[in-house]
Amino acid sequence: MLSLQRALLGCLFFVGLLLFGSEVRAQGEVTIPTERRGLAPTTENWNGLYLKLRLSDRWFWYQENHYRRRSSADNRTDFVGRMSQIYNRFGMTYLFNDYFEVTFGPTLVWNYTPERGNPEFNNTVLEPRFWHQWLFTQSVGPVKVLHQFRFEHRFRRDPAIGSEFEYTDRYRYKITGYIPLNKPKMENKTLFLAPSNEVFFQTGKNIMNIHEENRVYTAIGYTYNSVMFFGGHMWTYGPTAVPGIYRNRHIIRLNVMFNLDFRNSRRPIIRDQDLKF
Repeated sequence: MLSLQRALLGCLFFVGLLLFGSEVRAQGEVTIPTERRGLAPTTENWNGLYLKLRLSDRWFWYQENHYRRRSSADNRTDFVGRMSQIYNRFGMTYLFNDYFEVTFGPTLVWNYTPERGNPEFNNTVLEPRFWHQWLFTQSVGPVKVLHQFRFEHRFRRDPAIGSEFEYTDRYRYKITGYIPLNKPKMENKTLFLAPSNEVFFQTGKNIMNIHEENRVYTAIGYTYNSVMFFGGHMWTYGPTAVPGIYRNRHIIRLNVMFNLDFRNSRRPIIRDQDLKF
């Protein structure tokens, strides 16, 4: 446990130094207003399919596929009136031990136009990424706690026709607690509550605010054999491209995860670590 805590502190210190240096450079170029103004909240719906396939004692295939919609631009009561994203994440996971694993791979995101029918915008814009993450697991009594450090290297461009790709980096830290409600620990046929908080930072040539977003998510879920169902409400808050203007979103998330073991079709999934998502 002590080595895990030292590793976490070291990771936080490293990321903090990197972000602090980038923030000083960014603020030297752009004047950030002292007053903040928030936009009216918007709504979204994210539906996700997760796959975790165990290929050997150490290696896993990891995959996410998301279908995301958002409220109409001209009618906020139309909560999911237009497309937002098609999001596909793939990766290979290497399990070092029961408490630490590393995943790396590509991501392909299709971002939809913010203004349907506007001839100056592309209908969809592809955003390729490469990502890697460190995942630390610990137990605090009956609660399973996950510390996720994710790094994304993104090639993004504006939806305007003729815009060019820009390279940016994103740094994410998420802490999640899995609280069993009907069992003494996370195991098969467990009803659970999973609150989480994730903070996002970004760096790049034209980035004006290093803080990108904060996400507070509370999910409720149920595990049944190799399938996990979970969903809930997520609130996000972060700056827009206009300095001093902030947005917030209310997002309903609905997800299912398949956690399959291909080492032996007769071998049941019984380890706590196999229940992670």
